[in-house]
Formats: sequence, structure tokens, C-alpha cells
Amino acid sequence: MFTIEHDFDATVITLIDELPQAEIGSRPLNEDVVIHSFDDRVVVEQFDPDTGELAQIVLTIEQLEELRAALNLPEGNYRLQRG
Repeated sequence: MFTIEHDFDATVITLIDELPQAEIGSRPLNEDVVIHSFDDRVVVEQFDPDTGELAQIVLTIEQLEELRAALNLPEGNYRLQRG
């Protein structure tokens, strides 16, 4: 399940870890993943229950484009052509 909220300066997407009915109890649930999408960057956050801290990853729009491409490519080195 996920939610989408549009704030003044960002779109906030929350990914909620849930299990199908048949699989309840088969694995522990992970903390929600919250994604803040701004004009120039994307911030991915998840609470780490082991440390009690919020883990954050900040991606530029270019890095996000590379990640999207990498999910569909075989192993190797790549450079996207921009422009």
C-alpha cells in the first residue's frame, strides 16, 4: 500500500510494508519508507528501529534517472546521454 500527498514544495509518497492475508506472520514488517520529491532532489527516509534514528538518502534528479535506468540494465558500466 502507498499514499501520495502534495505539499506546497514537495510531493510526499509513503510506502507501507504489508503482507497478503495468507502470509501474515511469515516475516517481520519493515518500517514505512517516506519519499519526498522536490524540484531538484528526492529524499528517501526510513526509521531504523535498531539505532532509533531516521536514515536518509538524498538523490539528485540525475541520480534518480540513472537509478531508473539501472533497474532495467544488465551488469556493466554506463553513462546516460543527457541533453
